Amino acid sequence: MFRATARFGLLIRYCSLSFAERFHTGQADGMGILGLSKLIADVAPGAVKENEIKNYFGRKVAIDASMSLYQFLIAVRSEGAQLTDAAGETTSHLMGTFYRTIRLVENGIKPVYVFDGKPPEMKSGELNKRAERREEAQKALQQAEEAGDAENVDKFNRRLVKVTKQHGEQCKELLKLMGIPYIDAPCEAEAQCAAMVKSGKVYATATEDMDALTFGSSVLLRHMTFSEARKMPIQEFHLNRVLEELELSRDEFIDLCILLGCDYCDSIRGVGPKRAMDLIRQHRSIDKILENLDKAKYPVPEDWPYKEARRLFIEPEVADPETVDLKWTEPDEEGLVKYLCGDKNFNEERVRNGAKKLAKARSGTTQGRLDTFFKVLQSPNGGQKRKSEENKNKGTASKRGKKAGNFRGKPK
Repeated sequence: MFRATARFGLLIRYCSLSFAERFHTGQADGMGILGLSKLIADVAPGAVKENEIKNYFGRKVAIDASMSLYQFLIAVRSEGAQLTDAAGETTSHLMGTFYRTIRLVENGIKPVYVFDGKPPEMKSGELNKRAERREEAQKALQQAEEAGDAENVDKFNRRLVKVTKQHGEQCKELLKLMGIPYIDAPCEAEAQCAAMVKSGKVYATATEDMDALTFGSSVLLRHMTFSEARKMPIQEFHLNRVLEELELSRDEFIDLCILLGCDYCDSIRGVGPKRAMDLIRQHRSIDKILENLDKAKYPVPEDWPYKEARRLFIEPEVADPETVDLKWTEPDEEGLVKYLCGDKNFNEERVRNGAKKLAKARSGTTQGRLDTFFKVLQSPNGGQKRKSEENKNKGTASKRGKKAGNFRGKPK
C-alpha cells in the first residue's frame, strides 16, 4: 500500500513519458488519425500554437474522458507497481482525475468530462484489431517474463492497459462529488465534444486524439491533462487555420484523414501522409482519386467503406448540445472523504485539502476574459446618437483642417 505522496509521485513520474512515445509503442487505446499532428506541424505550422494552462482561465473545455483515464491507468504498469485499493483494484485513474481536475479548476478552467457511448458498428474492425494486439502482447509478456527480460515485461504490460466501463463509472461518481459535470455521449466522445464546441457550449475539445478536428471541433487542445511537472505546453490547434494552410475544404480534409488512416476503415497500402496530401490536393476527393489511382501500385482494400467513414465524420451520432445542461456545483467534502479514503487508501488530509481548493476556486471571482468585454450593444437611439457624434466630429475636423491642414495619419 502506498502513502498518498508516493502514489501521486508515481503519477508524476509516469507523465514524464511523452504521449507520442506511448502511442508509437502501441500503448495508446485510441488511434484518432494516423500521422495528422505531424502533417499539420510540417505543412500548416501556423495552425498550431503553444500556450500555458493559466491562459485558459474563464474557458469551458470538454475533456475526452477515456483518453484521460488511459493516461492515468498506464501508470499502474509503467513503474512495475500497483496503485490499488484494499481489494487490489486499480485506483490510479481516480487519483489522476482528482488531482488534474483540481489543477484545471484552480487555473480558472471549467472542465466537463465526456464519456464514450456505444462505438459505431464500423469501428468493430478496429476494436477487433486492438483485441488481437492485446492477445499478442499477452503472449509476448509471458515469454518476456520467462526470459527475465524486464524491459520487455514493462513494455508489453503497458500494451495490456484498457479503460473499462467500471473505471468510467468510478470516475463519474468522483466527478459528481467534486461538483464537475460530465456527459454520457451516445457514441464517440470526440464527436460529442466537437458538437459542443461548434455550438458554442464550450471553447475547445481537450484530447490527444486528432480526430476531434475531423469531427469538426474548431479548437483542439492537446496535453491539457498532462502533469504540471512535465512543463509541457498545451498545443492548441485551430481547424479554420488548418484548412486555410492546407488549402482544403472541410470535406476534403475529412477525405485526407480517411486516407491517412482512421478508426473506421483501413488506409490504402503505400499511401503515406505526403502521398495522401498530394493526391487530395490534385483530385480534391477520394472518389476522384480512386478513378485515377494506379491500383497495381497502390492496392485499395476490398469493399473499402470510405463513404460510410466519411458519413460518420460529417453526421456523427451526438446528443443535441442545446439539451445538455452544464452545472458546476460545490464539492461534497465529506462525500469525497467517504468515497476516496478508507478502502481506496487515499490520504484523508490530501482529499480534504483538494476539496477546499475546489471550493475556493469556485467561490473566488474569476477575472473576465478580455474577449467578453467587446460586445456590440444595441440601443433604441444608438444609431442617431452615433450619427450626431460623427457630424459633430466632422465639423470640428473641418475647422482644424482649415487652420492647420488636414491630417490623415493614425490617431495616437
